[in-house]
Amino acid sequence: MEQFIDTLPKVELHVHLEGTLEPALMFRLAERNGIDLPYPDVDSVRAAYEFKDLQSFLNLYYNGARVLQTEQDFYDLTWAYLRRCADENVVHTEMFFDPQTHTERGIPFETVVRGIARARADAEAQLGLSTGLILCFLRDLSEESAIETFRTALPWREHFVGIGLDSAETGHPPEKFERVFAMVRDEGFHIVAHAGEEGPPEYIWQAVRRLGVERVDHGVQCTGDAELVEHLRRAQTPLTVCPLANVKLKVFDRIEEHNLPRLLEAGLKVTINSDDPAYFGGYMNANFRAVAQAFDLDRDTLRGFTRNAIDTAFVDDQRRRELYALLDAA
Repeated sequence: MEQFIDTLPKVELHVHLEGTLEPALMFRLAERNGIDLPYPDVDSVRAAYEFKDLQSFLNLYYNGARVLQTEQDFYDLTWAYLRRCADENVVHTEMFFDPQTHTERGIPFETVVRGIARARADAEAQLGLSTGLILCFLRDLSEESAIETFRTALPWREHFVGIGLDSAETGHPPEKFERVFAMVRDEGFHIVAHAGEEGPPEYIWQAVRRLGVERVDHGVQCTGDAELVEHLRRAQTPLTVCPLANVKLKVFDRIEEHNLPRLLEAGLKVTINSDDPAYFGGYMNANFRAVAQAFDLDRDTLRGFTRNAIDTAFVDDQRRRELYALLDAA
């Protein structure tokens, strides 16, 4: 089964670029930019990767992001992740990035976008890998900040395909951002949002009804509301589930306790993703292996995760046909 997973074409729809910052690269960038880290070496950083909840992870995540200063830094970050995708037979990926994490530190928006864009172009030319970029608003900041970020981003709109919502979920319901997502819809962007990882099923309802999301990022708390599960099933609203991340952040204590089997039994459109793999100890192949082993999933189910992701990827018809062909050939 491990060999099958390694060779299976995969499509990732839920990964945070800043969450792919491996400790070794973090230290190289810190040295390059003259930034002091509160850790003496790579091993001590990894030792800090024990989180009790989402917020404890975010505290470390934002501290690590300080090393990203220049266009070359963002290129190096993105290129390292895309090389990993090629190694793991990820044939298409749609990456989140958090501009407010950087603009709040005085990093110009264009510095972030240009570095990422160069790496994406190189990945397509050298690795045959297609990519999309999704700009995310930080939900623990104000809606006014999100609106300002969106307006700043519009001159660079050709670089991203969708808009999302991420960061600390508890106490920050999707309805807080209803006005800015109305603006997003008017501009014709695809819409996604994190909902129902730590937050209640009501947050998923709000993401669907008030923001108009096309995909729900995480969504695992939907099983607490039978009506919501039925709605998601009928609409075939995709859930971008991140199993290892859910365990690392204590949404579930063990992978064997994850509700993935319930989601599948309910007929929901599930995809498997890595989330913040540098921090959660698993890229795509590791997540596929974890659920395959924990729940004795067969090959058709694993193929189904890829097919679901292709179905709902933000790509044109030609690229979608190419991705289906890659999956069928495998």
